[in-house]
Amino acid sequence: MASTPLPSEIPDELAPLSWLIGKWVGVGLGTYPTIKEDFRYGQEATFTFDGRPFLSYTSYSWIIDDEGNRIRPSATEFGFWRPRPDSRVEVLLSHSTGHLETYHGTVEITGIENAKIIGARIQMQTDMVARSETAKEYDGGVRLYGLIEGDLGYAFDMAAMGQELTNHLSARLVHLDES
Repeated sequence: MASTPLPSEIPDELAPLSWLIGKWVGVGLGTYPTIKEDFRYGQEATFTFDGRPFLSYTSYSWIIDDEGNRIRPSATEFGFWRPRPDSRVEVLLSHSTGHLETYHGTVEITGIENAKIIGARIQMQTDMVARSETAKEYDGGVRLYGLIEGDLGYAFDMAAMGQELTNHLSARLVHLDES
């Protein structure tokens, strides 16, 4: 994987999302009213830039035990993060579970130091959800991402399986420096 591009290589419209570029890894917690027990998971999320004004995104996760050992694969998602005018973003996601989603939201830069983004927040909600014939019921979600002390924190609230919108996932991922 190539190192993070220089700020001069980033198209202006992509600058508010540029802090996401790279590989992020960490641990999170999952819960939901229809799941018998809360669970811990490991995750690797990668945001890449190929010169065009969007980010490509991949995320792999796996269920882990209390010592952090991988028990089994969990969720996989792929997609594109597309900046829009006026600090907005749209995100297109495809999931191994048979779901397709579009999200719309806002990007807020909360801190800049030495021409580098050191604080940011993205809040978005589903605009559209489609599912395959075999996918479980899923009605929509809200995602919140933040750059916190150099880490990527996020929370995902979900409405599914007859449940109202409620917390499902949260994690804190560290940026791997690959330069």
